[in-house]
Amino acid sequence: MGLSELIGDIKRSSSVWIKKQGHEYSKFGWQDGYGAFSVGHTQVDSVKTYVANQKRHHGTVDFENEFRYFLQKYDVGYDERYVWD
Repeated sequence: MGLSELIGDIKRSSSVWIKKQGHEYSKFGWQDGYGAFSVGHTQVDSVKTYVANQKRHHGTVDFENEFRYFLQKYDVGYDERYVWD
C-alpha cells in the first residue's frame, strides 16, 4: 500500500468515527494534503514518548509551528501558501 492510499484510509475512517461522536463534530474535515516523516528503528522509543506526551506538548507548541520546525530541521522546502488549507 502506498503512503497516499494509507493516509486516505486513515482520514476516511477517522472522519467517520469522529462524526459519529456527536453533533459538535459534524462539520469536522481534514485538510486536503498531509505531511509524513519516517523514523529509524532506533528512534521508535522517542516517537512513542512524543505521542504519549503530545497533548501536554501541544499545550505549549502549536501544531503549525511544530510542523514548520520539522520541515526546516529536515531541509524540506515548502511554500506557506500551500501548507495550510
